[in-house]
Amino acid sequence: MFVSLADNPPDAHPRAGSVVGASDIRAWSVALLHVARDVPDGERIDLLRALEELKCSVEAAQSQISVDLDESRCSEARARGARPDEVGRGVAAEIALARRVSPTRATHQLAVDRALVIDMPHAFVAMRRGKLSWWRASLLARETSCLTAADRRQVDAELCADVEKLESFGDRRLAAEARRLAAKLDPRSVVERARRAETERRVTIRPAPDTMCYLTALLPVAEGVGAYAALVAASDSARAAGDPRSRGQVMADALVGRIRQGEAIHPGVPAVTVGLVMTDRTFFGDDETAADVEGYGPIPAELARDLLRRATGAHEVTWLYRLYTSPRTGELVNLDDRPIDFRTSMVRLIRLRDRHCRTPWCEAPIRHTDHVVAKRAGGRATRDNGQGLCEACNYTKETRGWTARPRPGPGGHVIDITTPTGHHYTSRPPALVAPRWTQHRPGVWTRAA
Repeated sequence: MFVSLADNPPDAHPRAGSVVGASDIRAWSVALLHVARDVPDGERIDLLRALEELKCSVEAAQSQISVDLDESRCSEARARGARPDEVGRGVAAEIALARRVSPTRATHQLAVDRALVIDMPHAFVAMRRGKLSWWRASLLARETSCLTAADRRQVDAELCADVEKLESFGDRRLAAEARRLAAKLDPRSVVERARRAETERRVTIRPAPDTMCYLTALLPVAEGVGAYAALVAASDSARAAGDPRSRGQVMADALVGRIRQGEAIHPGVPAVTVGLVMTDRTFFGDDETAADVEGYGPIPAELARDLLRRATGAHEVTWLYRLYTSPRTGELVNLDDRPIDFRTSMVRLIRLRDRHCRTPWCEAPIRHTDHVVAKRAGGRATRDNGQGLCEACNYTKETRGWTARPRPGPGGHVIDITTPTGHHYTSRPPALVAPRWTQHRPGVWTRAA
């Protein structure tokens, strides 16, 4: 079952009778379970294209709904006299929960959605017609973000009014054309944007497969190109001298080596702590249960033991903490056996237990150790009333209409979250070890073999 959206001009309204509800959309999802398979290859290509067009139309509908929700929330906040900094707060977090993405990603998506729905009508119609994906439309929004609404509409008209021409552009050419037109219409704003972007330089890390990680630096173009050229030169020199490593290996090793040389140049730089969590059985080599590196995730047991062996060298200091897990859920429940509070080892316990922000699908690094029930509302500084949150989610939690409550019981550290629309979500920490008990129904547990 496929639905054809009306091919309306940018400022027109949909035809009467074309309203579709959530139940209709779910019915389409069920219908797609039975998509034709025993068909000629030519029909398979047609199906792929039809599904791609449907994806674009769905993304356009999501953009429109997100903007409508944002406008509704902002209007309600202004009507009740909210401060300007409170207007619109928490909307992106609600969208994130509905779409199962992080609040940061939802905030970016909402900004792009506003640009497309409000300032780029031709691009938005192309999305509705299935001719432009959200990702490609976001390239246009990104490259024109420094322009006024009028200039952005002009870029939109020049690039997106002719849908056939728009479809012929690859991603790189599409972004380049938008960038060219932006520089032509308002060169000063493009220059100012580039200067502001330099203040956003940063280094980030994220996990990669096979116990590797991506270390990414966002740099001004001159510094980035210069740093890369220096690593290429180091690689070429080493390989010319007979180094058997590949170019990529030499560049990676040179990067790490040059960064570590700075430790001797800057002795005042604070020491780096790497948190490694493993079971006692893994520690002694009696078990191969994966260990966990704070900020990265699980690693094989043998690699964890190798890290420990290296950490006991002359230049390393190793601290050992005893951790205690729940036999039913496998989650971390205590740290050492000393009195704990939010100021000392309780903070470390909560951060080790939660690993990342407890908001579902966020997974950002923990910045705040938070009371689930606020202290002003009678919440105590206990393990069950504590959670790790990123900064943005902690502020969202305090927004009007949001509630969070710990749910006591044998099922582990469960937090029930309710949004302003009355939707409910559940947050659980990841298990540190495999649970030794399995719950079959309320009150009925069996011990694992």
